[in-house]
Amino acid sequence: MPALIALVGLISAAAFFLLRARNAAEAASDLVDMAQDARAAARRFGFRRRTNVHPVESIEDPALAVATLAVAFLELDALPAREQQMAMGRGLQRELNLSLTDAEELVVLGRWMMSECGGAEPAITRVARKLYKLDAGRSFPPLMGVVKEITAEGQGLSDKQSRALEDIKKAFRLS
Repeated sequence: MPALIALVGLISAAAFFLLRARNAAEAASDLVDMAQDARAAARRFGFRRRTNVHPVESIEDPALAVATLAVAFLELDALPAREQQMAMGRGLQRELNLSLTDAEELVVLGRWMMSECGGAEPAITRVARKLYKLDAGRSFPPLMGVVKEITAEGQGLSDKQSRALEDIKKAFRLS
């Protein structure tokens, strides 16, 4: 009888460790898939990383810059609500005439760009200047449309968001 109990315990322990290993493998596979999705989105929007150049300086599509600014603006708020994230996606779709898939991919790339800048505040300044250089201010109305969409779902502007809007106005030479 003790041998039977030991055998059942051994089989249970082996099953437990096999399940844990399988779950770890699935998690690793999901991470690889996410990285591949981000790479594919970057290629689709024509983003090419150049050596010794900051990724923001490699942006050639104004839509990517607008999405990066929208993500950074949203992240300035304490904890963005799901409704605000959905509003950002809707705003990008409407203002830039994108499909839902394209808007989602731009948000992923925008979040990565923001992290490459070291956070939301530095990203606002750097990407706003780059966007102005790209199209001399033609993207300002769509950007403000996305910002209005985000703030309509929130509780108004936070102090950081107000300062970010001032930085954007300076970058676009509006004040």
